[in-house]
Amino acid sequence: MYYIDIMKKHIQHPRIAERTKIGPHLTEHEHLGFNGRFGLLITNMVGTMWCAYLFAAIALISLPAAIEGGTATIVSWIAQTFLQLVLLSVIMVGQKVSARASDKQALQTFKDTEALLKIQDEVHRLIKINNELTEEIHSVLKNHKKK
Repeated sequence: MYYIDIMKKHIQHPRIAERTKIGPHLTEHEHLGFNGRFGLLITNMVGTMWCAYLFAAIALISLPAAIEGGTATIVSWIAQTFLQLVLLSVIMVGQKVSARASDKQALQTFKDTEALLKIQDEVHRLIKINNELTEEIHSVLKNHKKK
């Protein structure tokens, strides 16, 4: 009787093992070297809401002088002092939150892709088995017709 070894060892595509070893690329992987670490340190210090509050307090120190200077001075103080100092830190906080969300999304996409690759690999294995069984059936039918 004809028989196909269905439990033949299936060899995964090398990219599956490579992806598992490397993992997803995250924002934290971008900061290399002295300049990158130093820039990250400054960004982490300035990019906090506490720093925004401190900058607001510093800006408010010059508010009385801006009020005495009239409308043009007040507009200048708002645009050049208050908004620039405070918004700098607030925008940096927003960027950090956005980067964390992006990293979470990248990690989830990576996990989903890994799952799909494993499913695809299993489908590939099953198709190979199916092809072998189909060939065996054709062979049996061909030999049966000859008799």
